Order: sequence, then C-alpha cells, then structure tokens
Amino acid sequence: MEEQGLCQNSVPSSGFVDKTRIVEVKPLRSLAPVLPKSLQSSLSGRYPSVFPPFVLFKEPEESQPSPAPIPAPIRSYRNPLDEEETPHGDNGDTSSPMEGLNGKSVGDSQKRAVPPLNSCKSSQKRSKKTQESQNDSSSSVGGISAARRDDGDHDVVNLVLMTYDSLRRRLCQLEDAKELNTTMAIKRADLRASNALTARAFRTNMRKRVGAVPGVEIGDIFFLRIEMVLVGLHGQSMGGIDYMTIKDEHQEEPVALSVVSSGVYDNDAEDNDVLIYSGQGENFNKKDKHVIDQKLQRGNLALDRSSRRKNEVRVIRGLRDAVNKNAKIYVYDGLYKIQDAWIEKGKSGGGVFKYKFVRLPGQPSAFAVWKSVQKWKMGSPSRTGLILADLSTGAESIPVSLVNEVDNEKGPAFFTYFLSLKHPKPFSLRQPSYGCNCNKACVPGDLNCSCIQRNEGDFPYTANGALVSRNQLVHECGPMCKCFPNCKNRVSQTGLKHQMEVFRTKDRGWGLRSLDPIRAGTFICEYAGEVIDRAKVNQNGGYND
Repeated sequence: MEEQGLCQNSVPSSGFVDKTRIVEVKPLRSLAPVLPKSLQSSLSGRYPSVFPPFVLFKEPEESQPSPAPIPAPIRSYRNPLDEEETPHGDNGDTSSPMEGLNGKSVGDSQKRAVPPLNSCKSSQKRSKKTQESQNDSSSSVGGISAARRDDGDHDVVNLVLMTYDSLRRRLCQLEDAKELNTTMAIKRADLRASNALTARAFRTNMRKRVGAVPGVEIGDIFFLRIEMVLVGLHGQSMGGIDYMTIKDEHQEEPVALSVVSSGVYDNDAEDNDVLIYSGQGENFNKKDKHVIDQKLQRGNLALDRSSRRKNEVRVIRGLRDAVNKNAKIYVYDGLYKIQDAWIEKGKSGGGVFKYKFVRLPGQPSAFAVWKSVQKWKMGSPSRTGLILADLSTGAESIPVSLVNEVDNEKGPAFFTYFLSLKHPKPFSLRQPSYGCNCNKACVPGDLNCSCIQRNEGDFPYTANGALVSRNQLVHECGPMCKCFPNCKNRVSQTGLKHQMEVFRTKDRGWGLRSLDPIRAGTFICEYAGEVIDRAKVNQNGGYND
C-alpha cells in the first residue's frame, strides 16, 4: 500500500486508515522492537554490532553488497498504520572548521567542484554529470557522498545518528576512565562528538529548505537537540526557531523553517493539533525590574513573515523523559502552518509574541500518540483491551500490563511470570568462579579490577548504564564480587527501567513491547524462563509445547 507523501507547501489529503491492523512481530532473536497499534520504531542500520565501529570516516569499499537492515533503538512515536514512505525536503546549515576530539581545529571537507565551461551545451551536460559523479565518490566522508550530505534519506539519517551516539558513548567511557585529553578542549562528550562529526561534514540534509526533511519521519524521537542539527531537522542547537532568508523579485525576508516547543513558555494547547508558541526574547518570563518587550527581529520576524506567507513549518515537541526525569526527548510532530499571531502581556509585564500553529491534516499521529501512551501508563481504566494492569503481580518495580485489542483471548495459556532463569535441577560450575576485590564499587580505569580485566581493560558501561563494549560477551560483577550491589557494573541486575507491555498480535500470538523510548545501549530486560533439558522436550513432544 502506498500513500502520497507531503511535498513542499502542500496540504496532504486525509484518508481512511484501517484501525485493526497490527504491526508484525519480529523474531525475538533479532531484538526488533514491537510497538503498539499507535507506536512504531525506526528499524534501520548498517552494522551487525548495533552501532558502527569507531573508525568513523573510513572510505567504503567499492562494489560491496548493501548489508541487511538491523534493529535501531526504539526512537519513534508513530502509528504503524502509517508505514508508507514519504518524500521529504531538506534542512540544515553548512559546516565550518570545528574543534576536533582533542581540541584541534579541523578544516572544511572538500566541496563539490564546478564543472568546466564548454562551448557545446551537450558536452557541458555530459561533463557536469561526470564531474558530479566523480565528486560524489571523491568527497565521500564515512560513506556519505556530497549529494547525500545535501539531501539525505532514511539510511544516511540512521547512519549519522547511530555514529554520533556510539562516538558520544565512547567519549563518555574514556572520560569516566580519565583517559580522555580535556586540555584546551570541550569537556562535554555530546558536544565533542558533534564537533568531531561536524568538522568532518559527517552530516546530512545540510541544505536548508521549507517543508519536510528527507529521511526524518513524523514520530521520530531525538534524545539530544544536537541530533536534530546533524540530520538537518532543526538547525539551531539552542535556539527554538530555525529560519532562512528567501529572496523574491522585489525583496528578501526571513521565513521560519522549524520550531522546538520546549514547554518552558506554556506553549501547550488543549487540542493536540494546535500549538500556541511564544516568541523569543532575552527577558521573557524573568522576574526583572526592567521590563522589555520582545522585539520583532530574527526568529520572531521569521515567524511573522511565515504567518503571512502561510508556508509549512516543522514542529518538534520537547517532552519530559519518563525514564530520566532530568532529561527531555524531542518528538517530530510534522508540518504546521501559522494561522494567527498576536501580542499579549507576559508574566514579567513585557509584551510577548504569540503564534497559533495548526497541524496540517492527513499526517500520521505523533504527539497525540505520546499523549495517549501517557494515559495508558497512568493506568487509565478506559483503555480498550486492558486485561491486567500488572501481569507480574508486583514482582517487578514497574507494572507490566497485559492487553488484547484483537480478540477475546484473556491471556497466554500456561504462563508463569519469572524474574530470572528457573533451573529444575541444581547444577554446579565446572570451574570455580572468582570475583573482584573492589571496595564499594568498581572504578573505570582501574586495571587491578578483575572484572575490568575480563572486559579487556575497559569498563563496559558509561556512568548512566549505557553499554559501550563491543565484545560479544560482557562480564558483570557477580555474587562472588566484593563490590556493593549498586556497582555500575551490575546494570542487567537492576530490573526493569522501562514500562513494558504484553500484547496480543493479530496472527503471531503474544508479544512484548515498550511504552517508553529506548536509547541505544540501554538494558531492557532479562530474557528469563524455565530451563528444560532435551529429555523433557522429547517427552512433551517438541519445542512448541
């Protein structure tokens, strides 16, 4: 099934959507996230180890077959009924020399050369095509050609995001172990990672454009604002309004491209498809004796001109992260148009610009889905298909709900909830197990720790518990270790951190999904159950019993 996508300055038509369709369940061995009817993850990638190696800018070998897509982190609030691809536009800004990993300045990447002028028009076209083809190959950085840096797609957007996140986690790991040179350099790992990629033009959608962005879908989640900059969704790492100057026949004026609603300025409206956005100003919402009205300049001027032009503006919703209360997530909510603009008195007494954004019809739901999920997590009794509020009956610190929106089945047959593996017979290890002798907790960079030695000298996790190790086996501290239970090397032993849900699928039985976005490298849950031997399997008649 195909659906006409959103083009520039266009209003898509609304169509009928089959509400009974359920996303197909992937095999558990693929770790592909399975989401509710109103959720869908963005599953794509390039590397078999979930995130790419740290050789970030290696030239790709020619004539290599395209690797199969791999699961990406759960980073979207999207209805799986709207899976069709949509043609998009671009956004972003040009790169400039930035500070590298160790504080060194790295120059601009090669720019596309201008084809030579020829007297014959046909030969000029052929020369131009040849030149562009050569430059696409010669100026490729880490597998991103010059053309894809200007206009991206789903694969290159995923590549940039996964590369950035893996580099950021690696820098966090080195910083925790005090192995990172911070002299004359930015100390924050997220900024150092973004500067390293920006300095090498390892980005996409760098050409600014009104409308949608190639490779970024409605409902996509971003965990840091700099991620939106790297993929061209929002060009400002701190500012809430991104804009560009458009030249007409008689004048040039700024127009808004995208806005980020952070929730600080009371932007929310009761209608999920309406956003009341406040203008930008240094003195806004501050208890200051010297009251200053917001000025009609920069971003405010761009919003004013866009309200007259009625051009499409991308809206990103900043939302509180349910797992990390001190952080935010950013959900791309699609294209809006400014329907009205006015000035009202702010809390500080100064004049504040207000803009009423109205969502274009016919787009997949995103922010509305997030709002529905929050109601589900609060245990809304009116939720359709809810069978049990907590399938674990209090065994987990976070309730695991049981939902069936497909048929009248009341739950999995012969099902018992286990927190860990259940062994019917006692067993003993063939070799004695030894633990570390660390006092209180294992410390990153301490090579005297036997657990760190087993992990080839690196602490496998960052300070917030994100996996960095690329080894096939991660050694955590166990019962023989002397470190405390809150040691940072016991991530998988701390239980659930995300709200999970067992749900009924249309034709694949029962599945498991998360109601929270999941960052790359995050521990999800233990795959537990009863361990049975082959004799019992043969006695019961097979693996499916």
